[in-house]
Amino acid sequence: MRLLTSLLAPAALLIVSTLLQAADLPKESRVPGGIAVVPLPGLTSSKAPQADFRGNRVMVVSAQGTAFENQTRWLAVVGIPLKAKSDQKLVISAGGEKYPFTIESKEYKAQYLTIKNKKHVNPDPEQVKRWRREKAEMVAAFKHWESIEQPPVKFELPAKGPFSSPFGLKRFYNKQPRNPHSGLDIAAPVGAPIIAPAAGTVLTVGDYFFNGKTVIMDHGQGLTTMYCHMSRIDVKPGDKLRTGDQLGAIGKTGRVTGPHLHWSVSLNNVRVDPILFLDN
Repeated sequence: MRLLTSLLAPAALLIVSTLLQAADLPKESRVPGGIAVVPLPGLTSSKAPQADFRGNRVMVVSAQGTAFENQTRWLAVVGIPLKAKSDQKLVISAGGEKYPFTIESKEYKAQYLTIKNKKHVNPDPEQVKRWRREKAEMVAAFKHWESIEQPPVKFELPAKGPFSSPFGLKRFYNKQPRNPHSGLDIAAPVGAPIIAPAAGTVLTVGDYFFNGKTVIMDHGQGLTTMYCHMSRIDVKPGDKLRTGDQLGAIGKTGRVTGPHLHWSVSLNNVRVDPILFLDN
């Protein structure tokens, strides 16, 4: 299989990036925890081709109306793992071809939190078993695939309030290092509403050890959103929701230091910065 490479000069890449901001796509940010929009030249079928990245299927949308419309018919919209190495060449597979792209470095800040419930920092063996069961359930939801032509990629904020913890923070609980922050925290009082930021289907709900009361929504083509630490859940699996429908209410269940919504966005089973999907 031949290896396709980009011929765009840096100036041309800047122009393309600027045009993409105005297109019906999430904002592109080729960094760990970001999104790459990769053209798939040579694939001209009327049906979207299947593309894969690191064992997970990737969102593919029409290039019509974007900066690439005269070069290619399809675009892969790829979530980049937070743990991906900076300045690394990554590869998408589609239609028997390989499409490489590179990512830049990004340094995320550190956050130190004090957790009163010591079990939420160092759980006992039974709690670890519970967490593993819950993690498997959540990953199954993140890997869910619903084939729709054009998933919603412009979101409204699911709650009103200041951003208390941005995406990607290097986290330390009681001075112990843990996984980076894989979502965006919105501070709000207990009972404040949480809404669906875009149309979709409720995949799963649960009361998890770390995440507390949680809802996971599917928006199509491997794009899912998760809402954690809720005080109340107002939906059930299978519910079809429109933008603005209420999911439940802000709470402080699970591992928290105060009431807030932890909102995460997953693309091809990779947690990415929700800010890239905001319609503003």
